[in-house]
Amino acid sequence: MNIVLLGYGKMGKAIEPIALERGHQIAARIDATNRTELETLDADSVDVVIEFSSPESAVENIKTCLERGWPVVCGTTGWLSHRTEIEQLCADKKGAFFYASNYSIGVNLFFRLNKTLAKFMRNYPSYHASMTEIHHTEKKDAPSGTAITLAEGLLENLPNLNGWVEQPTDKQAQITSTDAVAIESLREGTVPGTHIVRFDSDVDRIEIAHIAHSRQGFAVGAVVAAEWVQGRTGVFSMDDLLDA
Repeated sequence: MNIVLLGYGKMGKAIEPIALERGHQIAARIDATNRTELETLDADSVDVVIEFSSPESAVENIKTCLERGWPVVCGTTGWLSHRTEIEQLCADKKGAFFYASNYSIGVNLFFRLNKTLAKFMRNYPSYHASMTEIHHTEKKDAPSGTAITLAEGLLENLPNLNGWVEQPTDKQAQITSTDAVAIESLREGTVPGTHIVRFDSDVDRIEIAHIAHSRQGFAVGAVVAAEWVQGRTGVFSMDDLLDA
C-alpha cells in the first residue's frame, strides 16, 4: 500500500518503520509545516491515509481525505463532537473511515474486559466507578479518548450512571457523586498511556488496569487497520477488525 502519514509527530514516526517492515510505502509525510501538500498529492498515488494530527486539525484533515476518495484510519482524539458530520460525509462519498480512540490490540481487549466487569457490578450499587488516566505531558486533550471510551462502556452497562465528569486533581475538590464516572487525568513525563478503572465501596476496591510500555502496540494496530480497511466502504472501528 501507499500510505500517507497525516500528522508526523510521535505516532506518525512510530508507525512509519512498522509500515515499511510490513512491505508498504510512505507516499507522503504531512504535518502543520507542509499541510498544503495534501491538496496537491496525486489522488491515484494514495491507497490509505493514517491520521494522527491534533484535535484542532483532525476534522478538516478527514474531510479533505474523504473528498479525495482516500480511506482514512484516524487515531486523533478530542474532535468527536463532529463525528456525525464526518460519518455522513463518508456515506455521501461512499468512502471508508476507520476510527479508534486507541489502536492497541491489548487496549481493545481491555475495553471488552471493562464492559464485562461493569455487567458483573450491575447488582452491587454500593460500588462506585471511577477512573484515572496518565499520559505524557505533550498530550493535548484530557480526558484521553481511551478514557472516554472506557467511560462509555461503563455507561452502557450500569443503569445507575448517567454520565462522566472530569475529576479535579486538587484533592480538596474531589467529586463524590455516585451517578457519574469521575475521570482523573494526569500528565507525567513520557508515559505512553496508563488507564485504571476502579470500583470502590466502603469495604474494598476492585481495580483493572492497562499499562502501555511503548507506542509500538498502538502503531502496529493502526497499520493493521489500514491493511484491513482496503476495499471496504463504511464507518469502522476496532470491534469490526477484531470480530472479522
